[in-house]
Amino acid sequence: MKILVTGGTVFVSKYIAEHFSANGHEVYVLNRNTKPQLPAVKLIQCDRKAIDGQLKGLHFDTVIDVTAYNAADVNTLLDSLESFDNYVMISSSAVYPESLAMPFKEGDKCGANKFWGDYGTDKIAAENALIKRVPTAYIIRPPYLYGEYNNVYREAFVFDCAERDATFYLPKDGSMPLQFFHVEDLCRFIERLLAQKPGQRIFNVGNAPVTVKAWVEYCYSAAGKTPQFAYVTDGTEQRNYFPFYNYAYVLDTAAQKEIMPGLLPLKDGLRRAYEWYKENRGSVKPKNYLQYIHSRFES
Repeated sequence: MKILVTGGTVFVSKYIAEHFSANGHEVYVLNRNTKPQLPAVKLIQCDRKAIDGQLKGLHFDTVIDVTAYNAADVNTLLDSLESFDNYVMISSSAVYPESLAMPFKEGDKCGANKFWGDYGTDKIAAENALIKRVPTAYIIRPPYLYGEYNNVYREAFVFDCAERDATFYLPKDGSMPLQFFHVEDLCRFIERLLAQKPGQRIFNVGNAPVTVKAWVEYCYSAAGKTPQFAYVTDGTEQRNYFPFYNYAYVLDTAAQKEIMPGLLPLKDGLRRAYEWYKENRGSVKPKNYLQYIHSRFES
């Protein structure tokens, strides 16, 4: 296939571009060329918010839109594309209001989420703009994505703690559930959508939920360590010492399982993530969780 990937230099879009290129497809990436490019892709250099003829004369079998954050992003790209056969947008589980009954289902009414704010409502607007103009498009709503190239300081923070043999500070009793999805499984799911062409157009995706305690244990295990836990029950703001909001949600992924039942086990995915992180620490921007923990809990 001839594939256009928006982005292509950071985490999800970079992994997608590399995956499809490695599997024999002709991959174009659309970005501003401010970061190093993958060697096997073809660059279309422009800001997606101000495309000026760079897509003229090009046809794509598939557009994989990773960097659509609002309706204007979608409309600008669609206005600039001359022709394409398939369109896949990576959206977010942030489109579901936190007040909904769980697990969140694809048919639930989207709305503002107090934890995600404008990010979630802008994603809703992007989805709506796409559905209006391309009713046959596929929209994927993942939970927390993880894996190689992840530049967000989530599992990397726990890896740092593990390497230091640090006590890990868990919110409350550590039972809050989280849901993850490896970027390779995201690529595999896109492949299944394009091959099977299901009638359903919007899909939740994700592994089975795990507690934050189990997730930390998996991260430590990836580094060959076993964590010692301390539990923070005094109401300290969670995001000061832990990389996720105090917000537990679960997605209904039954439709995804019908199309792609087998997923990379979380424990194995985190091992891969750690192996990548050991060689690419400079690609992840750390936050000051460790400094806060030292000053708040250990000084």
